[in-house]
Amino acid sequence: MAIATRHTIATRLVHAGLALAVVTQLFSSLVMQPEEDGHAGNLAFEIHEYGGLAAFAFIVIFWFVLTARRRGTPVGMLFPWFSGTRLLALRDDTKRHLAALRRFRLPSHNGASPFASAVHGLGILLITAMAASGALYYVIGEGNPDAGGLVGVAMSIHKALANLAWAYLIGHASLALIQHHFTEFNLREMWSFRSASK
Repeated sequence: MAIATRHTIATRLVHAGLALAVVTQLFSSLVMQPEEDGHAGNLAFEIHEYGGLAAFAFIVIFWFVLTARRRGTPVGMLFPWFSGTRLLALRDDTKRHLAALRRFRLPSHNGASPFASAVHGLGILLITAMAASGALYYVIGEGNPDAGGLVGVAMSIHKALANLAWAYLIGHASLALIQHHFTEFNLREMWSFRSASK
């Protein structure tokens, strides 16, 4: 039986590909040994390199899907920072979330939550910056992570954002599981690849 979802099949597929690429990137980074002094990097480093290119491809496709789709979270809700009306809605929804947490309760699931949407938007920007800086290093870095100029800037950004990417992955996955088990939210809204009922 198909489950009602506001996410298009394109959104769900690219989300799954991006999630797999990001998980691969983060875990390979724990054991990789980069190229140094003319020695090739280990297998985990190669997985990290090519997984990073896959992540870059998926995030580019994700941006195309975001701008072309007709169903799902509006782009303005993902990035509310330039709209006074959306910022007020974000403020009010953030207060609602904080009030629920102060009572040690989960806020009810709302697929159109300004707070959740803005957090998702920040995640998209974070992964875009990680993937773009890694891809830039791959293209022009010539195997030297300590190079200056544009390569140095790219690697500085990449390394600085790595812990945020871990925090986002852990937080995003944990909250999705908590919502799935304790609210009316169903993970199949994003993780089912069947055609969905409207």
